[in-house]
Amino acid sequence: MNAPTGPDPEDLAKRYGTPLYIYDLEKVRAARHDLFRSLPEGFEVYYAFKANPHVDLVRTLREGDGPSCRAEISSTGELAAALEAGYAGRDVLYTGPGKTYEELRTALESGVRLFSAESLGDLRHIGAAACELGVTADCLLRINSATGAAGTGIRMTGKPTQFGIDSETVPEVAEQLRNVPGTDIVGLHLFSQSNAADEEALLGEFRHTITAAAQIQEQLGVPLRLLDIGGGFSVPYATAGERARYPGLAAGLAEALDEAFPGWRENSPKVAVESGRYLVGDSGTLVAGVSNVKVSRGQKFVILDTGINSFGGMSGLGRLLPVTVQVAVGAETERATLAGPLCTPGDLLGRQVEVPLLTEGDIVTVPNAGAYGPTASLLMFLGRPAPTEVVLDRDGVVSVSRIEHVRRSREQEPTDV
Repeated sequence: MNAPTGPDPEDLAKRYGTPLYIYDLEKVRAARHDLFRSLPEGFEVYYAFKANPHVDLVRTLREGDGPSCRAEISSTGELAAALEAGYAGRDVLYTGPGKTYEELRTALESGVRLFSAESLGDLRHIGAAACELGVTADCLLRINSATGAAGTGIRMTGKPTQFGIDSETVPEVAEQLRNVPGTDIVGLHLFSQSNAADEEALLGEFRHTITAAAQIQEQLGVPLRLLDIGGGFSVPYATAGERARYPGLAAGLAEALDEAFPGWRENSPKVAVESGRYLVGDSGTLVAGVSNVKVSRGQKFVILDTGINSFGGMSGLGRLLPVTVQVAVGAETERATLAGPLCTPGDLLGRQVEVPLLTEGDIVTVPNAGAYGPTASLLMFLGRPAPTEVVLDRDGVVSVSRIEHVRRSREQEPTDV
């Protein structure tokens, strides 16, 4: 049940210690295949590096049989990972609401030409950096739609936010947007949801997004060459279960696009979606060791050698709890709270969850942990070492690595950005 193929997690834990992340590249390939199969032919897919920028996973999404994913990044660190994985600058979409001059210049010098502009000010910043280098930046205008359609795990539109241009303001700023030196508006970027509840909810949101995009195109007076309609593809996070399947999505998207953008089948505009957790979420398993077991006022606590410092990407938003651990069929279980090793009461991975009977020295495995793991966690808190990350492919170990933090003097690196 969502465990990696090949070497057993317990054997890998003995070899490499815990905490340990295990990633299975075969599952990454399967997720990419399933997502492209769910979309109309000709769609592009941008992989959101924030889900997991591990180079082996990213490279797998770019290489191999079938369509390749492009890269959606929002930092020079993610840009470096993309370049290391073999992406060219032309394959990258650079996003984010607070792009600095230094990172824009670095991206442009690396060949990136496609940016998502979150505001008129952001667009001007992009243009200024492009003008200084004597190039033109292709820009998608990110739009914060006034309304949404379906229920969703996380709503990204319809409220005051640092993300995107409020849709109702587009007519009054359209001329300014069209005339920013160094930029060429080539399309729109709309991202309204994350982890949609089901196919009906996902398709309903996409239909709403496509309709809104057609209205914005008319208000801008600029023909769209690229339309990024966002994502929302669902996979369990740190709990047992399977990735969602979307058998009716391609037909539904085609119908909505035929009505709003009749030329989309001839790439006018080219249509793209973006996905992070769906592509890598079920590829990962977190293996943690049991450091201690205690009872406090009638409640059992299983204290692990890792917590929100290694798997805390969602904890600050109240979206992590409860994780589940894998339990062998027929095994005796009990209720316990999973706690980490940090000196804070917030270091909890699950309150009163079902676990096997655990003792000190045992290990637990958390399924569907391939997204929002180490790089989305409090890695430096209390100075604990990062978890080891092991990548498997076709029953063999591809790589073993661990993130290391090193403090450097700024005097030694005065140009470091």
